[in-house]
Amino acid sequence: MRLIISGGGTGGHIYPALALIKELKKQEPDSEVLYVGSTRGIEKNIVPKLGIKFKELRIQGFKRSLSLDNFKTVYLFLKSVHESKKIIKQFHPDIVIGTGGYVSGAVVYAASRLHIPTLIHEQNSVVGLTNRFLSHYVNKIAIAFHMAADQFPSGKVVFTGNPRAQQVANLKSNFKWSQYDLKDDVPTALIVGGSQGALKLNQSTVEAIKKFNQRKYQLVFVTGPKRYDDVKRKLSGIDINSNVVIKPYISNMPLILPKTDVIIGRAGATSLAEITAIGIPSILIPSPYVTADHQTKNAMSLVKNNAAIIVKESDLNADSLIKPIDELMANSNERHQMATNSRKMGVQDAATRLYHVMKQLTGK
Repeated sequence: MRLIISGGGTGGHIYPALALIKELKKQEPDSEVLYVGSTRGIEKNIVPKLGIKFKELRIQGFKRSLSLDNFKTVYLFLKSVHESKKIIKQFHPDIVIGTGGYVSGAVVYAASRLHIPTLIHEQNSVVGLTNRFLSHYVNKIAIAFHMAADQFPSGKVVFTGNPRAQQVANLKSNFKWSQYDLKDDVPTALIVGGSQGALKLNQSTVEAIKKFNQRKYQLVFVTGPKRYDDVKRKLSGIDINSNVVIKPYISNMPLILPKTDVIIGRAGATSLAEITAIGIPSILIPSPYVTADHQTKNAMSLVKNNAAIIVKESDLNADSLIKPIDELMANSNERHQMATNSRKMGVQDAATRLYHVMKQLTGK
């Protein structure tokens, strides 16, 4: 199969695309793949290093307020559509797939105008602007949350889950907490605010650190690389007990998650896909800075199934953070039930499901 895939801007768009590419290569090793990303997106630093052919387009998103910059956005979009058509004609794909981000809008729209089979994947419970636009032109729409279905034209939607979940679920982890100078037989909580960290979550954890020092369970606190020095500065003069470890970043997070008893963090689509694939009790603090408050809606899908606890960022402080952590870490039966509920929500074969949708569209 010959595949053009496009997704960019954030890991939430990129990693599902990479998981699907891996599944395609597993099913059809001779497949040819071209990834189209943007000049300013992180995908250009990630994808080529994996040996995947990569082309980039100069494109930007719309400002939500009235702005002259939006005229430039329209110009760059139209130019990118024109360039995408040339890329498509040169590559001759059997199918073109978009996983979100502005760049996928130009690529998938161009493919639809050339009558190439098209598919988009929506990771969130609230549909993004790009996928909302593309939904009128593509052949099929894959979703990761059932609640996204009624936001798309009827008849095109298929539930697959998030391909990233399958990638994480199939990993075999040999990680031990002793690698962080912790004990492997003591329950461990993990606080992480995404790859860049979350300011208020960091602040609340810093304020609660003296109490965490006194707990019988272990805590791993991931600050984000850009916020690490600030956290360490605020904690200067405070002794950190041996049950608490502070890290700027963890590169092998999927290997650590299976060893985690409770995770505390944001409610991005990729994070929840990983959490439910493995089955981890979670305390979710949705980011209030995302479009249409979609992280809250993502989180509520787990809360309604007793797989997670939600804490609003506006309510977040040292006490509201440590209270639910203490309660879960003290109750192994509750953790076990939440883990079971979380795992039931996971779609461990999401990448395979998406691959079969591709096969149906191409007839190959």
